[in-house]
Parts: sequence; structure tokens; C-alpha cells
Amino acid sequence: MANDSFQERTEQATPRRRQKAREEGKVLKSQEVNSAAMLTFGFLALYLLGPHLAAQTKMLMSYTFSNAPTIASSDPTFLKVFSHYVFRFFTIMAPVFVVAIIIAIGANAVQVGFRISPKSMQPKWEKLDVVKGLKRLVAVRSLVQLIRDLIKLTIISTVAYLAIRSEFDSFFLLPDMTVTQFASTFASLAAKLGLTVGGVMIVIAVLDYLYQRYEFEKSIKMSKQEVKEEHKETDGNPQLKARVRQIQREMSQKRMMHDVESADVVVTNPTHLAVALKYDPEESSAPIVLAKGARLIAQKIKEIAREHNIPVVEDKPLARSLYKLCDVGDVIPDKLFKAVAELLAYVYRLKGKVVN
Repeated sequence: MANDSFQERTEQATPRRRQKAREEGKVLKSQEVNSAAMLTFGFLALYLLGPHLAAQTKMLMSYTFSNAPTIASSDPTFLKVFSHYVFRFFTIMAPVFVVAIIIAIGANAVQVGFRISPKSMQPKWEKLDVVKGLKRLVAVRSLVQLIRDLIKLTIISTVAYLAIRSEFDSFFLLPDMTVTQFASTFASLAAKLGLTVGGVMIVIAVLDYLYQRYEFEKSIKMSKQEVKEEHKETDGNPQLKARVRQIQREMSQKRMMHDVESADVVVTNPTHLAVALKYDPEESSAPIVLAKGARLIAQKIKEIAREHNIPVVEDKPLARSLYKLCDVGDVIPDKLFKAVAELLAYVYRLKGKVVN
């Protein structure tokens, strides 16, 4: 038999294989999706929050310039002033930071969901192997990734240059603008640049996601032998299951044969089939099938019936119908009521019972 490691992986991954890969931290994920989301929504957040940030910054600068002498005299070392302004800066920029965190978490959650994989966080000492590291650097996959990144950088740089070049004429007017106009012009340019580049990155992210999906599905494919082994693990060994079913059948037959001892009559055809019937008005409204069998089992049923003085009656049509239509424990069907009633009446007369 060929070694499993040399078998071609042609089968799609099973749900269990996917779950195992996920537990190991091997998931479908594109970093380009994260980058595109951060850039696009980040610039959009800056564009929407820009007026608020500008107003807060203007108030802080106005206060600083208006009270510069007082501030300088109260804190000659500027240590407290510096700490205060660092705190104010983070307070002003807090909405942007919160939005960035939400975007980063959301982009990952959309791709892989909320799951922490302890196995993927464990240190892997083989990554410190210099030889293996150099092999990874010159691997085909790394070269393809390098070429892909260069193409991506070229496209983004080109789009960014074209977006800025369209605004070159307005640059000559910058020296004559007020501070407010100057800031507004640069904010507009930054927003246009960010959204344009963001749009290009979204297209790149979609293409990269499709590529990563192809690579991921390829990496978790299974060989036919692996699929068979997994089925054995999940469903159990077929030979063991067959043995369990055999034991269950044997136990069921033992219970059935024990029940024959309480039957009222056994109907036969006469050699191939045997069906044991019992009628107890206090337990059921109609006779029930206690046991049935063909060939050797039929012979065993008849032997037990004779040992316990249970009448064995030959009735080929009735025996065939009962065997075909009823399972062990079933009440006989309506269409057999008359035939079974006549049979039981006959048996009761033999036993000297009173028929109601």
C-alpha cells in the first residue's frame, strides 16, 4: 500500500477537518481586507469627524496663545503643561482611535468570527530555525507574494499620483489663502486621496480574498485515505459496528424467544414461517405478535411452543400475512381480525377456555 503522505489530495475538506484547522488557527483570512477597511473607513471617519476635531484643536490653540505668559510662569519646566496637552491630544483624537479599533475588530470578525485559538498562540520553535527561514524566503509562495505586493504598490502609487496631479493647479493659490482656507483645501485633498486609494484597495482586497480562499481550500484538501480514516474515527470501525449489531440481534432474539413461552398460539405455514400470537383483553384491544421468524428461527419458535404446550396451528395464508404485515410487538391489522379471531376461538376450545 502506498504511503498516505504521497497520496494526492483531491477531496474537499470535511466539516471536521475544517473545524480542526480552525482550532489550529488556520482560517480563511485576507490582510488586504483589513487594510482596505482601515484605510477607507478610517478616512471616512476623519472626514466626518474633521469639523469636530478642528474645532477642538482650534479652541486648544486659542487658549494656549491667549494664556501663554500665565502658563509659562506657572510651570517654568513645562512638564505639567506637556502632560496636560498630551492628555488633551488623546482626548480629542479618542473618537478616531475608537473608530479604528472597531474597524480592525470588525474586519477580522467578518472574516473569521470571534474565536481565540490557543493552539495558534503557542510558540513554535521551528520558526527560529535560520535554514528553514531562508527556505521560506526563497520559496515559490514568497516570491509570488513579493511580486503581488510590488504590483499592488505600483497600482496604489499610480492612483495616488493621478489623484494629487488633478489638484496641482490649486497648489499655486495656497500662498494667498488664509489658514482656514489652507486647512480646508488640504483636508479636502486628503479626503479625496484617501477615498480614491481606498476604493482601489477594496478592489484589490476582493481579488486577494478570492485568491486566499483558493489557497485555503487547497491547503485543507484531503486524500481519499484521510477521508476514510476520518469516517472510521467518527462513525466507528465498520467491523466493530457489525459485531455490535450482531450482539443486539442476538439479545433481541433471546427476548423474543422468551416471550414465546407466554403465547396463546403459534401460526405456521408449516415449515418456513412461524408467528407467535397472544391476546390479553386487559393489556390490548387486539392480539399482538410476540415473535416471528423464518426457517431456523421458525423452527426454534415451534420447539419452544411445543415444550410449553402452546398450540401450533398450520395456516399458510394467515402465517404469510402476519409475517409480512406485522413486526414483533405490533397489534394485528384490522383486515386480519376475523381470521385471527377464528383461530383463537379454535385454540380456546382446545384448551377448554370460555370464549367471550
